Amino acid sequence: MSLEEESDADRVSNILHQAMTIIKDLRPGLDLISLKYKAPPNFNIPKSQLQCFGESVYCWGEDMLEKCNRGGSGMERLAAVVGWSISTTRPLIFGAFPYNPILGETHHVSKGTLNVLLEQVSHYPPVSALHATDEKHNIEMIWCHNLSPKFRGTSVETEICGKRQLKLLNHGETYVMNCPSLVFKFIPTKAFEWSGKVKIQCQESGLAAEISYKGLSFLGRKSNSRSINGKIFSQSMSIKNLCDIDGQWDRSVTLKYQNGNVRTIYNASEVISNLRTPVVLDPKGVRATESAKVWGEVSQGILSKDWKKAKKAKMAVEERQRELAKERESRKESWVPKHFKLSYSKENGWDCYPIQPTVPPAPIVVPI
Repeated sequence: MSLEEESDADRVSNILHQAMTIIKDLRPGLDLISLKYKAPPNFNIPKSQLQCFGESVYCWGEDMLEKCNRGGSGMERLAAVVGWSISTTRPLIFGAFPYNPILGETHHVSKGTLNVLLEQVSHYPPVSALHATDEKHNIEMIWCHNLSPKFRGTSVETEICGKRQLKLLNHGETYVMNCPSLVFKFIPTKAFEWSGKVKIQCQESGLAAEISYKGLSFLGRKSNSRSINGKIFSQSMSIKNLCDIDGQWDRSVTLKYQNGNVRTIYNASEVISNLRTPVVLDPKGVRATESAKVWGEVSQGILSKDWKKAKKAKMAVEERQRELAKERESRKESWVPKHFKLSYSKENGWDCYPIQPTVPPAPIVVPI
């Protein structure tokens, strides 16, 4: 993971050529999920989207969650939550995509006392659920993500629907927030950006934050690239705007208070640095559905640039999923998630509820 821009011109040119081949017959506004398109391995990075979601929680150099918990006031805690929320938007490589998780795929990792469990609870549409608990610090997270990619003519915009909940149980506070969208631009310049508005609310304190992610302009000007601006305000007080938020999500973000004081709430170089590779402590405890097991042979092929091997392994994973779907259909059975309950409504979309109150320690750990 790097904060620097990609410079592999040959690879980018190849990706652009393949992308234009794929999209030449598409129309603006088309929901790409309906196409059920499967990218070839040379489009993939060697990890699942489910793992990428998990990494945004447990993969850090500076513990932003700990800052949220130790804030002395509701205002300080919300400011820290804003910083933590920004830390989950990680830099991406142009034209490189993680695998689409298979139905029932899981990812279970621990870092210190934080235990994280994800499950792919739906395939069409693709819905991922996350539950993380830290019993030592009384922190809980519940996320439900539903990806909705649409072709926009000169870009592909993926709306990440659903809500995130961060619970600071020592303070009796729940912070509810959404996620910005991912925009994959290929005309007139290449870019992979976060874009859109995020709102973070805490009903218990009556405080909220709104932040806007700015991508590149249509002409590709980078003066405001990856910028963030917004505010923290009270939903009940007459003086609503308490401070302004400004910066860049891949550099640093500051708060400016009404009295003129300024402080940094997020520094990307500190959070996305000194990252450690997860280690398997208990091979027998790793589920057969674990992301690394499901996609292991595909990843080996990609890492060794053996595209024939990678393609064959990926096709085997996909064919096995089709066989399992046919078996369930023949028995008239519906697939049921193992770790979450799933619900859907037209008003609120998809939502998930963990079956167990806490996440147990994982057989895969991130060294501290």
